Parts: sequence; C-alpha cells; structure tokens
Amino acid sequence: MTMRLSNDASPHHNARYLAKACDLAYYDEAEGRELFHSELGLDAKLISVNNTQVYVADDDTNLVIAFRGSQSPDSLDGLKDWLLTNANNFLIMPEGRIGTDFAAAGVGARFHRGFMEALADIWEPLLATVEAAQGENEQLLWVTGHSLGGGLALLAAWRFQRAFLSVNQVFTFGAPMVGNALAAEAFHREFPGKIHRFVDRLDFVPLLPTVSLVANAYGHCLQEFVLGEELAETSPAESTLMSMASSTVDGLLHATVIDEIWGHVNRRIASHMMTNYQSRIAAKYEDV
Repeated sequence: MTMRLSNDASPHHNARYLAKACDLAYYDEAEGRELFHSELGLDAKLISVNNTQVYVADDDTNLVIAFRGSQSPDSLDGLKDWLLTNANNFLIMPEGRIGTDFAAAGVGARFHRGFMEALADIWEPLLATVEAAQGENEQLLWVTGHSLGGGLALLAAWRFQRAFLSVNQVFTFGAPMVGNALAAEAFHREFPGKIHRFVDRLDFVPLLPTVSLVANAYGHCLQEFVLGEELAETSPAESTLMSMASSTVDGLLHATVIDEIWGHVNRRIASHMMTNYQSRIAAKYEDV
C-alpha cells in the first residue's frame, strides 16, 4: 500500500489509511505486526488488557493508536447491555484519576461507564508506550477505532490531551456515542475540526446507546461523514427507530422494544463491519 498519512491531505484520504489500521487491529499480534508493516509501513505493538485491545504503530512521522472494536471483527457479542439495557445507568461522571481527567469537560458532562472502565483497564501501559515513542521522535498522534474501539479512541484522545500529548486528529468508524450532549460539546471545544466520524446510513450502532426512542440522553460530536445513500433526510436506521417510536405509547425502552432494536442491529450487522466501511470509503472517495 503506497498511501501514507498526511496532515496536508483531506480527511477522506487519511480515512482510507486509518480504516485499514482499524481493520488490521482485529488481527492477533504475530499477524497484525506483519500486516501493519507491509500494508501501512508502520512498526506495531499490540497492548491487550482484559477485553480491551489497542495497537500502537509508528514510523518516523506518525504515531497511530488503533483500538479494536471487540474480540471478534464480525460480532457485537456482549454489547447489548451497554448500548440498550443499561444505557441510562451507565451515564456517569467517573471517580478517581480518570474522573479528574474528564472533570475538565465541565459541570453536567456525563460519560458511558462501560467505555470508561474499558479505557481505564488499558490506560497505564498505553500511556507509557505512547510517551516512550513520543520521547524518541515527536510524531503526529492519530487516534482511531471502529465500533466500540471508536468510542475508546475518542475518550483516549481526551486523556492524551490531559497528559500533555497533543492529538493531531481522531477518526472513528461506526462508533457509538460515549456521553451526553454536554460531553459531546466538550469534545467539540477540545478538538475543533479534528474529529472525523464516519457513519454508514444502514448501521444502527452510531445511533446507540439509547435510553428512549423519543429523546436520547446521549449525543455525538458534530463532524460526521455520511456513507451510503444520502438523498433521504433521515437514514434508514433512523427511520426504523422513528417508526418503532410511533408505535409505542411513550417511546420508552422496555424488554420487547430492546429485543426488537437488537434484532434490527444484528440483521444489518454487515453494514457495521469494518470491511463495509473500507469499501464504502473507497467507493465514495476513489478519486481522492
């Protein structure tokens, strides 16, 4: 692969490169290190703690942090509770060191506990690895991730800034929301023009977590790059949720609605996979 990251290139150009990094993040370390080197020209190291995995990969100019979405590249196993059943209870301001880092988001900002705990698991070895790399050669720091990994990428970028490691840009693919509207506004202030969120219009995951089909407490950062059919004002995934809301008495989630939403998520799981995002980006920006 001859394409390289460039701070002077368009987000679309860099998205193709970083989407590939997210795809490679699903490989185990032996194969992943070889593929990062042969396909992206990066020397890579896998950090894995409990259920959180991230590749740290670099060359002389760039340092790429690529979070894996889950243990499996073609499954959303284990995420139903995070994205639906317990979504409201998960919206917190964490305590301890990680809470101190996120207090700068401001009064009222709240974050998803599951994402916070997953990042906390891996934070110390990740930070040490990035600090060591930056100490040798101050490369541009790019943070990326797919699915759950996209949420972790956004939160990690915030913590890097608090650790005085300047984040160059953040790219996410099919990422769910990680906090409430005030948290999203804080990210927008912290990273003006630096967050690039790619979303397939058939993919349900970027519309989650949700606590209600009528008014969701969660919110997204503003910078969105839409993939797929763009003629309709609302996406097919959004239209499905709106239709379900109109058929309920109060639009609130209960067991039957949760199961119905999760059924839609899994029936369209192909639209959420990293291979789909890569092909969508390549097709839309083939001349970039």
